[in-house]
Amino acid sequence: MNKQAFTLIEIMLVVIIIGVLVAMVVPNLAGRGDQARKVAAQTDIESNLSAALDLYKLDTAAYPTTEQGLAALINQPTAAPVPTKWSGPYLKKKKIPKDPWSRDYAYAFPGTHNSGEYDLFSLGPDGVESKDDITNWETE
Repeated sequence: MNKQAFTLIEIMLVVIIIGVLVAMVVPNLAGRGDQARKVAAQTDIESNLSAALDLYKLDTAAYPTTEQGLAALINQPTAAPVPTKWSGPYLKKKKIPKDPWSRDYAYAFPGTHNSGEYDLFSLGPDGVESKDDITNWETE
């Protein structure tokens, strides 16, 4: 009788090889989720929301005030100064995106970090103002 089957040693060798491969790959993938969230927030700040704010300014001659906030990109503001040439909504999905940690982006106009412009930022993974914030201004 000529049976062909794997021996216990062959099976153990395959398991060891898979274990070594996993040990090499997993450390490289660890931390990529947080890095991807930071890149997504930076993209929202530097591209999506900034483009919408610039379009708003082109139509209304000014950025929304801090009180009007990012909601002015979706609905015409009713708080002073009420823009007369509002042509929104300025965001394609007609809703203000949340940052990758499911929190609102912070917005201020006039900005304290960008004089004459606006400050736009996410509080990052920890949710408090700190060095890990993702901002539209240069940080140290």
